[in-house]
Amino acid sequence: MTGRPLCIGFIPLVDAAALIVAVDKGFCAAEGLDVTLVREVSWSNVRDKLNIGLFDAAHLLAPVAIASSLGLGHVKVPVVAPFNLALNGNAITVSPELHAAIMDELSGDRFDPMATALALSRVAAARRKSGAEPLTFGMTFPFSTHNYQLRFWMAAGGVDPDEDVRMVVLPPPYMVDSLGNGHVDAFCVGAPWNSVAVDLGIGHILHFSSDILAGAAEKVLAARRDWAEAHADVLAALTRAHHRAAAFIEDSRHQAVVVNMLARPERLGVSAEVIQRTLTGSLKISPDGVVRQSDRYLLIGRQDAERPDPRQAAWLYAQMVRWGQAPSSSVALATARAVFRPDLYDAALGLKEAAATVGSDAVGAFTGPMFDADDIDGYLAAFEISRQKGR
Repeated sequence: MTGRPLCIGFIPLVDAAALIVAVDKGFCAAEGLDVTLVREVSWSNVRDKLNIGLFDAAHLLAPVAIASSLGLGHVKVPVVAPFNLALNGNAITVSPELHAAIMDELSGDRFDPMATALALSRVAAARRKSGAEPLTFGMTFPFSTHNYQLRFWMAAGGVDPDEDVRMVVLPPPYMVDSLGNGHVDAFCVGAPWNSVAVDLGIGHILHFSSDILAGAAEKVLAARRDWAEAHADVLAALTRAHHRAAAFIEDSRHQAVVVNMLARPERLGVSAEVIQRTLTGSLKISPDGVVRQSDRYLLIGRQDAERPDPRQAAWLYAQMVRWGQAPSSSVALATARAVFRPDLYDAALGLKEAAATVGSDAVGAFTGPMFDADDIDGYLAAFEISRQKGR
């Protein structure tokens, strides 16, 4: 269709599954597309190569697509996302020492994020009082759901993420080593790296991201807006191929094929067993073998997870405003919402009616008011800890 092969960048994470399966199972070829996947280490690499045209499309953090379109943190390059590669899929993993400290201070259910956030606040306060260094939390990028999920959770318990702890950026494949050598006390990252830390005996999964937000847009298939407009037929074909791949992944009869496909060294390069746990939502959360099951841990092709929802983009933009990354602006909000393109998704698949969306407010946060995508300032006014300009 384009007259040349397409080059698409990805990070070795399970939420790239639809992209990998679309190519390796032949769904892209069936649409007349010749696609080469390029494995990258960092999100900045993926963003930059997409922006300058080395990548035609990319597996991209949903907030990076918005930040790029707004010109936040880098050059302004409008991006569109016609397909959600995943909702959820992250987890907060802590060192054995921090896990023990939180459990010692815990009052309530260990899987209740409010209870653990309050316990973390007591741990942080005790460290301040003793003169100890602040706890260090790793996240994958300033404009990432990992950053916003950590901040949302901490702040709910009274922990100021900019004053009471340190937040540092680490590429996903480097998280485990950083926890093991003591450079960080905890991290939030996507699968499979939380499970790898648990299997090595150096981490405990404290929370699934779905404990914090029932449905959070995590990764998208992203393309530059000018490229998308010039190659509308190609983008539609990519969307259809990914739709077929997502359905293939969610069919349990294909699980062994999918798992082995993702496990290959040039794709994720981790054990098939770890990937299988992720796709089934049955994760070992502690080195002693405790397993936790969640049907919302990672949503790829079910519950309409693949259809972009502009309300999700609005929530991510609201987090940028809350944490001082962006000013509050009706124009910026409209730009953020316009990154998520359900119209392109519907047109590619020949849908006449909009599919259902996840949750009444599209996010389902564990605390705080219901999110109103039309009243960002009113929503953010309910939170005591904020870096919103003008507050």
